[in-house]
Amino acid sequence: MRRTLSALGVAGALLAAASVVVPAVAAQAGPDHRAEQARAAQRPIVIGHRGASGYRPEHTLEAYRLAIRQGADFIEPDLVSTRDGVLVARHENEISGTTDVAARPEYAARKATKTIDGVTVTGWFTEDFTLAELKTLRAKERLPQVRVANTAFDGRFEIPTFQEVIDLARAESKARGRTIGVYPETKHPTYFASIGRALEEPLVAVLRRNRLTHRNDPVFVQSFETANLRKLDKMIDVRLVQLMDASGAPYDFVAGGDKRTYADLATPAGLAWVSRYADGVGLNKNLIVPRDATGRLLAPTSVIRDAHRQKLVVHAWTFRAENQFLPVDFRIGTDPNARGDITSEYELFLDLGLDGVFSDHPDTAVAARAGR
Repeated sequence: MRRTLSALGVAGALLAAASVVVPAVAAQAGPDHRAEQARAAQRPIVIGHRGASGYRPEHTLEAYRLAIRQGADFIEPDLVSTRDGVLVARHENEISGTTDVAARPEYAARKATKTIDGVTVTGWFTEDFTLAELKTLRAKERLPQVRVANTAFDGRFEIPTFQEVIDLARAESKARGRTIGVYPETKHPTYFASIGRALEEPLVAVLRRNRLTHRNDPVFVQSFETANLRKLDKMIDVRLVQLMDASGAPYDFVAGGDKRTYADLATPAGLAWVSRYADGVGLNKNLIVPRDATGRLLAPTSVIRDAHRQKLVVHAWTFRAENQFLPVDFRIGTDPNARGDITSEYELFLDLGLDGVFSDHPDTAVAARAGR
């Protein structure tokens, strides 16, 4: 199942990404609504990165709900597996940094040390808990020193399932008269396959159950690995996005002895190879506009143009408003946790032709897009 956008082109891909209307809403669409859909086809999409994670503990229904209220077109759940094979939204399968599991004496014996993608990790892992057990835990802020205000919500929210995220997106789509898509990421697919908890089959099962199976449905599936995307390409026709970091290599390459790196995949030849199975690329911002050793911006690369030549949409990650995450050029003051000039960063990247942004602060992305 060849993954190109030759029939749609980049503009068509954005139409499918940002302006597909669920049937219940489409039936009521009038001229004003259709005009808005046409405008949406020409604008970059805003993806709520782990929800509105700059304002609420990440990967909670409240973080996703706030991202939608702020205008995000898509919400992004990272997916890992439970012991009973249910996909849940957590940034990592090790959950001591994002839940209160370490404070739960009944789960003290579950603490373990494992090797995940070649790295030794000690903590508590989703694959050692049933869904029912995970539902007894409560989320907490992952960056409490950076996002102090978010800690006010510690202990209030459950770990959501992928199905619950889809249910939220659909309910909000109906309530707001616009489509909110889902943008799941499969986390550590090689590792999960090695322990008999492959992510692809349950992911496809959930999408099929929700009739989200076609390239014009409001879904992107992303991964830092390539083998699972190539597997999914043969299983389902939703759009696939190859994630690329600014360093390192896909772990399936490492495990299989393939010497290619993300830098190799970001070349014209690498992007041509990716276009054989994927519809887009999700790039670390530094692949688009590098920074020097001091954190200042260098000249942009040609990667957006090169990807567009292969009919790949380009989404970039991660836009965060705090100074410490911004290039030196856009920082305001010396407090690393204070807000910097995030609007100027959006403008820089959007002016280069970016098709979408992953943002911890979706309201700032929506405002920057509206101001262009």
